[in-house]
Amino acid sequence: MYELSTEYWFDSAHFLTGYNGKCENLHGHQWRVTAYVRSRELGASGTERDMIVDFVAFKRIVREECDALDHTFLVEEGSLKPATLEALESEGFSLTILPFRTTAENLAHYLFDRLVARGLPVGRVDCNETPNNRASYAPDQG
Repeated sequence: MYELSTEYWFDSAHFLTGYNGKCENLHGHQWRVTAYVRSRELGASGTERDMIVDFVAFKRIVREECDALDHTFLVEEGSLKPATLEALESEGFSLTILPFRTTAENLAHYLFDRLVARGLPVGRVDCNETPNNRASYAPDQG
């Protein structure tokens, strides 16, 4: 099995709904994302001959997905009152409304799905919310 990985990062704010502790308050992270692509075979011809994917394209796609979340407020859908969202938007804040609780685990899964949708043979995505704390998502191989 062949595997490549690349890393990129983004800064964003979030809070955890229904959490009993400091993380229920608005706070931010510099999230570090590591994406892994895997393949049993290497490309047979063309630009990607003897490659899983072209590193240039791989890095660009991961960077684009991270940039879409950079310097935005990640908000779990339904967690804030409509008036609060309207006030934040009227002040010019960048909001990204997501259909899940904005945990590192869910962000790893979300980014995995986004990368797969863009045609990458992703095997796993790691999402670090701090230098020492990481969540990973990989599909069940069973």
